[in-house]
Amino acid sequence: MITFSLQSGSNGNAIYVEADGVRLLFDAGISGRQAALRMAAHGRDIREVDALILSHDHADHTRCAGIYQRKYGLPIHLTRKTHLHIRPFLQPIKTVREFTAGETIDFASVRVHTIPTPHDAVDGVAFVVECEGKRLGILTDLGHPFEGLRRVLETCHAAYLESNHDVHMLINGLYPQWLKDRVAGPAGHLSNDQAAELLHCCGRHRPRWVALAHLSQENNTPELALDTAHRALGRSYPFSVASRHEVSPILEV
Repeated sequence: MITFSLQSGSNGNAIYVEADGVRLLFDAGISGRQAALRMAAHGRDIREVDALILSHDHADHTRCAGIYQRKYGLPIHLTRKTHLHIRPFLQPIKTVREFTAGETIDFASVRVHTIPTPHDAVDGVAFVVECEGKRLGILTDLGHPFEGLRRVLETCHAAYLESNHDVHMLINGLYPQWLKDRVAGPAGHLSNDQAAELLHCCGRHRPRWVALAHLSQENNTPELALDTAHRALGRSYPFSVASRHEVSPILEV
């Protein structure tokens, strides 16, 4: 299994996963043109993607989903509640396949497990992609370290894990108080400290590598996120950061 992030952050999200000939895109928060260019940088053609799977209704994950289908022919998979919420922005589209949060979607030998999250979306999910015994977590927009999240992470061989904000930057930053409360609240985003603590608690069962994802532009930096994670797990642990602005290197699970 291989994967790369096309972009990760509140300015747009998309992650590519390929396993046993199955090609999947998770979320569609960047333009069709940019998605195609960033996939081409790694020798992949967006028109050959088998499915676009949406995690939740927020625009940084869905704003270009209709374009991906109309321009490139990608079938869209999403929950019914998410579909109803964003349907006015998807028109006109032809191929939509609904799933229920918590169920598993099969694509030949690849299984996509969907995990309900407490994020403030209408029906948000995270994902674990499984093929031939390997498991990749796509774990962002989580709300808080909810019951069962650590056990999910412990089953993953690799993961994209939300590390959205530095608490001190958020408290002292320019966001209005309501937005600070939303980000740090139980339906918001994981902080650097929460992500690091979650991984620390996994002990020897932690993934073999983690890409820190969905970093805030205003309330975090890649250096702060990495430093917090390395202080919890040691400098030798293979962390990377999924960029807000460019495609990541290819990562192998």
